[in-house]
Amino acid sequence: MRPAMDPADIRSLLDALRARKVSVAQAMEKLKSFPVEDMGYARYDTHRALRRGFAEVILAQGKTDDQILGILRRIAPARQPILVTRANESLYTQAIEFVPTARYHPEARAITVERPGRTSPKRKGLVVVTAGTSDIPVAEEAAVTAEIMGNEAHRIYDVGVAGIHRLFMERSRLQSAKVIVVVAGMEGALPSVVGGLVAVPVIAVPTSTGYGASFGGLAALLGMLNSCSSGLTVVNIDNGFGAGYAASQILSLLASKRG
Repeated sequence: MRPAMDPADIRSLLDALRARKVSVAQAMEKLKSFPVEDMGYARYDTHRALRRGFAEVILAQGKTDDQILGILRRIAPARQPILVTRANESLYTQAIEFVPTARYHPEARAITVERPGRTSPKRKGLVVVTAGTSDIPVAEEAAVTAEIMGNEAHRIYDVGVAGIHRLFMERSRLQSAKVIVVVAGMEGALPSVVGGLVAVPVIAVPTSTGYGASFGGLAALLGMLNSCSSGLTVVNIDNGFGAGYAASQILSLLASKRG
């Protein structure tokens, strides 16, 4: 399989072409791979890193192990960072047989593979907050997503409104952040409180944590959507991945403006 290319690869290739270190024919050969590779049961988007800044992510939920392993075998040689969400440890033990650098994150239920040889410094400024300990798995999915996308993620866990003084003890860390992901179940009040304390983007993640009237996270979702805290952004129930991805895009944009 021809390695997929990200923006850094394209820039390096164009610099080499301008410096006449490669010929036009050699450059064309490197760019020849099609944007999609049809595997029958999946279509791998080889140019997603070029368009979106990060390679295609594999959602393990709903797929068979054979399907996921087949996709991994196809994309691993592309030397892109890999993220598999909603994965179990059994899948990981099979994957490391041909991707030995893979790492399993049990709380996040995620498999990650760092891009070989890429040593760029991690972007700073992300803080991930949970209302309760039960919300940590969703928060870890957000944090791990952001980390494999090139960011540092600082955690502040179990600081919900049932003991709001716990949150206020972390006020300086919150106010020094560039973007904050707040994860909460039950009534979903914590993002509104955090949003009222800081001047940076706050991404709220409702979780399915709670008793019967929480309706599997619907109560938290509606509470966050109806928040009076201006500028609060809300993702879907238990969607830590979506929050981590959005936070990474914000940090990437801030870094590009500084550059």
